[in-house]
Amino acid sequence: MSDTLRAVAHPAVFPVVCFVVGLMVGSFLNVVIHRLPRMIERAWRDECAELDGASPRQKAGEETLNLFVPRSRCPSCGHGITALENIPVVSWAVLRGRCSACKARISARYPLVELLAGIGALASAYHFGFSLAAVGAAIFIWSTIALAFIDQETGYLFDDITLPLLWAGLLLNLGRTYVPLADAVIGAAAGYFVLWSIYWLFKLVTGKEGMGYGDFKMNAAVGAYLGWQMLPLVILLSSIVGTVFGVAQMVAAKRGWEWGFRFHFGPYLAIAGIIALFWGPQLTRQFFPQFM
Repeated sequence: MSDTLRAVAHPAVFPVVCFVVGLMVGSFLNVVIHRLPRMIERAWRDECAELDGASPRQKAGEETLNLFVPRSRCPSCGHGITALENIPVVSWAVLRGRCSACKARISARYPLVELLAGIGALASAYHFGFSLAAVGAAIFIWSTIALAFIDQETGYLFDDITLPLLWAGLLLNLGRTYVPLADAVIGAAAGYFVLWSIYWLFKLVTGKEGMGYGDFKMNAAVGAYLGWQMLPLVILLSSIVGTVFGVAQMVAAKRGWEWGFRFHFGPYLAIAGIIALFWGPQLTRQFFPQFM
């Protein structure tokens, strides 16, 4: 191990490095959360245009849009975000949450996502130490943050994140990073099948769709990371979290506080998955000892 790597691996240094890296990743996650739904919507429209025999919109001179182009800018005035205005958390605080050019308000979601990504990486470093498990845990947390915010905004959990996360879990567990590979494979299959079954049972009883296929895939990714033994705990925790938010929304409505949006299942799965990532074995022994 080189001197630099040995210094980074020091228990007092590694969490700090992970926190800083997490803040920077959080800045990129904001781009993903904002652009990925628009990129996929544009791709859908292009496919529909091709099926109708029309020219796709991108071929008609529409601006290129991906995770790197165009440069980040203010949606109100088009001001290009400079490097100094793009420092995670700090820039938002210095600018007091407003564009430096037109003074339009910048959503508090941006520093929130950055802080969550940084704290998630920090917690991974403390919990798992200097290891592949810490890196994998940070990737899991970053992915679920993006999924939760996208789902809350659009109601969709895109394959572009859920499927790579599922494969990452399986690949990490080739070396038993979290669980034996067999448990991870069964967890991926069971995670999908359980929510798929609940979906169809709910639809047969009520005639309504209680969740989407993206929820099945996200739960499969959780199973691939943590193994089938964690799935009862994850489903229980996500239900509890959903109930808490639902009750809070009903209380707010009775008091005349309109939240202006409805909660989706993705954020509940994200919270439950992160709890299970850090404390799953202890909680499962407490509530589901038959699975340990």
